[in-house]
Amino acid sequence: MAASLRKPTLTSCSSSAAETDDEGVRGTCEDASICKRFAVSIGYWDDPYIQHLVRLSKERKAPEINRGYFARVHGISQLIKAFLRKTECHCQIINLGAGMDTTFWTLKDQGLLPRKYFEVDFPTIVTRKLHCIKCKPVLSKPIVELHSEGTLQIDGHMLDSKRYAIIGADLRDIPELEEKLKKCNMSTQLPTLLITECVLVYMSPEQSANLIKWAASSFGTAMFVNYEQVNMGDRFGHIMIENLRRRQCDLAGVETCKSLESQKERLLSNGWEAASAVDMMELYGQLPRAEVSRIESLEFLDEMELLEQLMQHYCLCWATKGGSELGLKEITYSSVQGSG
Repeated sequence: MAASLRKPTLTSCSSSAAETDDEGVRGTCEDASICKRFAVSIGYWDDPYIQHLVRLSKERKAPEINRGYFARVHGISQLIKAFLRKTECHCQIINLGAGMDTTFWTLKDQGLLPRKYFEVDFPTIVTRKLHCIKCKPVLSKPIVELHSEGTLQIDGHMLDSKRYAIIGADLRDIPELEEKLKKCNMSTQLPTLLITECVLVYMSPEQSANLIKWAASSFGTAMFVNYEQVNMGDRFGHIMIENLRRRQCDLAGVETCKSLESQKERLLSNGWEAASAVDMMELYGQLPRAEVSRIESLEFLDEMELLEQLMQHYCLCWATKGGSELGLKEITYSSVQGSG
C-alpha cells in the first residue's frame, strides 16, 4: 500500500514460529545498537543520527567494548568509502541485517550517497526503525528531499524511495529476499556492495553459503564485506559461545569462524574471485596514530590483554567479483585511511 511518510499508516507485523525462535538473534541487534550509542555519547566517533534510533544506556560499557566498536565502525566505513570512490558512487549498497545502522544518513551528509541504499532486516526490527524514521524529521527529511516522484511506497515493514529502501525479510529465504529487493528497484547491472555485520554466524553454514552464492551470482561487479567472529575454537571463543547460549542465542554458523582462512574460503568457494581477511587487533594496529591517541585518551583501559583477546576473536573480511576496470581488488580497509 502507498502512504504518506508524514501521515504514516503502521500495520501490525505478523509473528511466526520462526521469528519467535529468532528472538535471541534480534536481541543482539539491540545490544550492538546500545553499545554504539554509548560509544558515540562519550566521543569515540561522531554520529548525529543514532540518538534518534537508539536509547542511551544508563549502564557504562567497558573501555575494551567501546574500542572494539570504534575499530569495527572505522574499518567498515573505510571499505564503504573505498568502494564508493572506485565506482564514483555509480553503484548500490545492500546492508543485510542492517539493524539501527545510520550509514545512509552519514553518507548523504558526506556527499557520498550511492545511486540507492538498501537495508534489510527482520520485519519486527524494520517496523521499529520505520516508526523512528516517520516520527523524527531529522531522519525522514533527507529521504523525502531525495524523492522527487510523489508518494513514497510505505507499509508496516517496508519503505521504498528513490535513494533509500528498507525491507523486512528473512535472509535465509533467498526467493523472498530477491523478490522484495527487486520490487524496490534493486539493479543487477550496477556495481553492488553487500554488507553483513554479525549476521552470517547466526545462520547455518548452508544458509550463509546460499546467501553468499546468491550475492555473487546476482551481480556482475560486486564486493561483499563481512564482520563477525573468528578464532572461535580456543578457550576464549568457547566462553563467548556459552555466554550467548545462556541468552538463548545460538551461533549456528560458528564452524565457519575457525580462522581467517576458513572465512576467506567460504567466500571463495561460493562465487567470489578474490578475498581478504584481517582480525580486528591487526586492524586496530593499522589505525591512524592520531585517532588511536584520541580514543585512548577518552577513558582508561586497565587490561590491554583483554582488548587484545576480544579483538583477536573478531574479523573483517571482504571479497570482490568483476570490476577489474574499477580496481576493486585493490580495495583494503586502509584504502582511504586518513580521509575521514
